[in-house]
Amino acid sequence: VQLVESGGGLVQPGGSLRLSCAASGFIFSSYAMSWYRQAPGKERELVATITNTGGSTNADSVKGRFTISRDNAKNTVYLQMNSLKPEDTAVYYCNARLLGGVVTLKNYWGQGTQVTVSS
Repeated sequence: VQLVESGGGLVQPGGSLRLSCAASGFIFSSYAMSWYRQAPGKERELVATITNTGGSTNADSVKGRFTISRDNAKNTVYLQMNSLKPEDTAVYYCNARLLGGVVTLKNYWGQGTQVTVSS
């Protein structure tokens, strides 16, 4: 199983980035996909989730600015980030989760990609 994130980097406040997470080794279309982030000295937090059926939710801190999407044909999940703020600076992680009702059956993580928002 592999989750490989890309697209991070340095961007000015107000700018945009699109993160990608390429998945392999499991049945991508069956998994809920999420983006988490972790800033220095802080706990990892959930940013956005898209279910296996396409429904999505965002954290309040990114609503109206970030959009999660998936392409099952490419086994890839994306995070479009607009109007970036310095407080969005963090390592962003891709997560894949297979649910059995309310129970998590499988849970995979990528290695993370750094996003830095600074002038």
